[in-house]
Amino acid sequence: METEQCHKYLLDKLKAEQILSKEEIIQLLTDVSDQDREYAAKLARKAREPYYGKDIYTRGLIEFTNYCRNDCYYCGIRKSNDKAVRYRLTKQEIEACADAGFRLGFRTFVLQGGEDAYFTAERIADLVLTLKQKYPECAVTLSVGEQSYETYRMWREAGADRYLLRHETADVCHYRKLHPQKQSLTRRKKCLFALKELGYQVGSGFMVGSFGQTFQCLAEDLFFLKELSPQMIGIGPFIPHRDTPFGRMEAGSVELTLFLLSVLRLMFPKVLLPATTALGTLHPRGRELGILAGANVVMPNLSPVGVRDKYELYNNKICTGEEAAECRNCLELRMEAIGYRIVQDRGDAK
Repeated sequence: METEQCHKYLLDKLKAEQILSKEEIIQLLTDVSDQDREYAAKLARKAREPYYGKDIYTRGLIEFTNYCRNDCYYCGIRKSNDKAVRYRLTKQEIEACADAGFRLGFRTFVLQGGEDAYFTAERIADLVLTLKQKYPECAVTLSVGEQSYETYRMWREAGADRYLLRHETADVCHYRKLHPQKQSLTRRKKCLFALKELGYQVGSGFMVGSFGQTFQCLAEDLFFLKELSPQMIGIGPFIPHRDTPFGRMEAGSVELTLFLLSVLRLMFPKVLLPATTALGTLHPRGRELGILAGANVVMPNLSPVGVRDKYELYNNKICTGEEAAECRNCLELRMEAIGYRIVQDRGDAK
């Protein structure tokens, strides 16, 4: 079977909700053409339509601390980066971000930060409780890394609805290339299953094109996601940060990321799938292309303008200088231009 016919056959299998083997996934990701990407994106849009129509959900991102105890080799806020300008938002500043976001129509707030010891379990529980009491109709998402089962339970009981924790890679050998010895893929996975058990809407995902990644690694990622069955999946191209051990490496492929978005939509028709900031950083129409490939979420930044360039996981991140209102209005126009609409909604998974 010719390569293009093989890709079409495998994509049609996914469309029919059939499970591919790891060998078939590797075949699917090998030598992908523009025609393959277009066909996959067309199928992905059709798969999304019954559940989400033309609706695009927004999440108001509040990056509240860039201190982190971890030393991931790819990350600009890793603890060993002594060039990072560190900051923490106060509770009042975080509330002000949410207040502004609510006025702009955001109905989900994402509290994202490094694993910062200052923000104890109790402090974060208090933040969640405050936001839920003030805006009971809104969802609160946390993204603050690996924690104990008891801590996750405390935050869930305080009212947290969702939790984002990318697994980054499901391949043990690849994980070792990206993280120091003290960090553990087993522990990462354990956290994700604990979050599901506690009733969170769970998000996971991975970088595309990180150091040492192969199609075999990506097949492992897709199989792990099938096992986890998360409500949200976040993927984006790897982008290097100059002050990390990976600072001189090439960025991941926009084209492969878009193809994988389509594959994920076919595998998980009801999933919440963001068109990430990383895509928009590498391509001027990256977020639009992500939506056209099957995504249905965008995440504008509600953080104070003065700290946005300090939460630098990678270089040249977009939207570090725009006001939140400008960013949202800009996104609304961009989505309308490709036939989609941003809606004022919590945007829960179907």
